Amino acid sequence: MFATLVRLLGDFDLAEEALHEAFRAALEQWPSEGVPANPRAWLVSTGRFKAIDAIRRRARFDPLEEEHAESLAAEAPAEREPIDDDCLRLIFTCCHPALAQDAQVALTLREVCGLTTEEIARAFLTPPPTLAQRIVRAKNKIRDARIPYEVPAGPQLAERLDAVLRVVYLVFNEGYSASTGNSVTRADLSAEAIRVGRLLVDLLPEPEASGLLALMLLQESRRASRASASGDLIRLEDQDRSRWNRELIAEGVALVERALGSRRFGPYTLQAAIAAVHAEAPSARDTDWQQIVALYDVLARLDPSPVIDLNRAVALAMRDGPAAGLAVVDAILARGELKDYHLAHAARADLCRRLGRRADARASYERALALVRQEPERRFIQQRLAELRS
Repeated sequence: MFATLVRLLGDFDLAEEALHEAFRAALEQWPSEGVPANPRAWLVSTGRFKAIDAIRRRARFDPLEEEHAESLAAEAPAEREPIDDDCLRLIFTCCHPALAQDAQVALTLREVCGLTTEEIARAFLTPPPTLAQRIVRAKNKIRDARIPYEVPAGPQLAERLDAVLRVVYLVFNEGYSASTGNSVTRADLSAEAIRVGRLLVDLLPEPEASGLLALMLLQESRRASRASASGDLIRLEDQDRSRWNRELIAEGVALVERALGSRRFGPYTLQAAIAAVHAEAPSARDTDWQQIVALYDVLARLDPSPVIDLNRAVALAMRDGPAAGLAVVDAILARGELKDYHLAHAARADLCRRLGRRADARASYERALALVRQEPERRFIQQRLAELRS
């Protein structure tokens, strides 16, 4: 509904205010008048007229506001475009090339997907105040530059796809492994990311769009086995693979094979290929770690990042032993890029534990514990510490 109101009103803040007013009106009227036949349409229509009324009230101080109100009132809601999805339209608007790429992603995660500033900041490894300023500047840029709320066509659509894919990927990551809270996952976010991913593949059948959808489906296939009945985290090597969703795996593998076959693939397709190797392995011990390390080698050259380096180090430890992996993790931490990333310290702790370096393992687990914000991960680290102390 928010995305639709943004399209109708052309302003983030006005749409948010209108949405609140529409829900207020519903709370006041529906108990006595009953729920309308189409609640969503009622809320959108009410929000639109509430916004027009608010602009007319402000017109007492600014005559230009009256012109704005009249123009909004005169415009009938636009007929549906071929892509019947206001959320997708808003994502492409937030990813306009006039905005810096980091601002594009941050704005979309905040305004379209409802993540908090703190959650987005953790995804970016950026301080929350810096991230908040970035979002405000992006909203002002859209308003001042009169950036249209629309899905672009032709070459512009392809140009903006990279930023949109990055947005969808970060939304899925927050749903697949929640940065905060009492749950390992947030099914609402990952489901939304997959829904938008399917829309993108239908809209623009580019290999990387298919690769991203494959990656999300393959990761999502493990959801049921990633936490115990009590909500505790279960590591990949300890998961019950009979609970993995084979339909999602089959769909994901087919998509990644198609993307690889195009020879125009990118980092999402390579990550999907890594996920496919995991998904098709009968057990952690029988996983083809040689192939996974090789895929990470290609990925690191194509899309260098400290997190990819960390994941490669974990795979290297599985292939060549914990000492080889630890040397790489220590080098990554020495660079300072992941000094506040709890998973880097948790990975180091696990490798030290496997090498019998108990004091080093305890120190790294304690550092990870100080940084972690998700309760199941916190409990897991505390359990590891308790095991080391005993």
